[in-house]
Amino acid sequence: MKLYYMTGACSMASLIALHESGIKFETAAVDRKTRKTSDGLEFAQVNSKGYVPALRLDDGQILTENVAVLLYIADRSPAAQLAPVAGTMQRYRLIEWLAFINSEVHKSFGPLFNPDAGDEMKKLARDNLSKRLDWLDAALGSKAFLTGDTFSVADAYLFVVLGWLSHVGLDLAKWPNLKRYHASFATRPSVIASLKLEGLLK
Repeated sequence: MKLYYMTGACSMASLIALHESGIKFETAAVDRKTRKTSDGLEFAQVNSKGYVPALRLDDGQILTENVAVLLYIADRSPAAQLAPVAGTMQRYRLIEWLAFINSEVHKSFGPLFNPDAGDEMKKLARDNLSKRLDWLDAALGSKAFLTGDTFSVADAYLFVVLGWLSHVGLDLAKWPNLKRYHASFATRPSVIASLKLEGLLK
């Protein structure tokens, strides 16, 4: 399989999950400006939606949307324990976390990264994001992982989006549980490998 990613984007969560899974995979970078891929394609040919991640499966199909890609990777490698077994309550709890991160945290960054968004819109986005992070900090508490006793695809996703805070004028130190949680993954081999592959760590 091949993951199409953009440096620093949410697709890093899928990259981390792939490294965790032990599955053999390839990568192709998408240029943020030209939208061309490092394997010589127009990215619109890969994903007509125009954004990452996009995962080309071994049979040639393209799978998109972070939540779907993350769950697919987890299910391809059950031994890695990146997601609970389908049909269990623990699985639904994982999906609950993925949905919250995707719709309430990730999407709240949209106006903050949009150069056309005005100051008022950005203030509203920061206030909304701060409320979500307040809740998240309390819900996480002293736990090492979002679900259970092992690293899951939800942890990979949350790690990536928390890393964006410093780029939008928010200090993770305001949320001590989240700061501890985020820092705890800095030395995780899958995280280091992903950051190096994207050129964000030497």
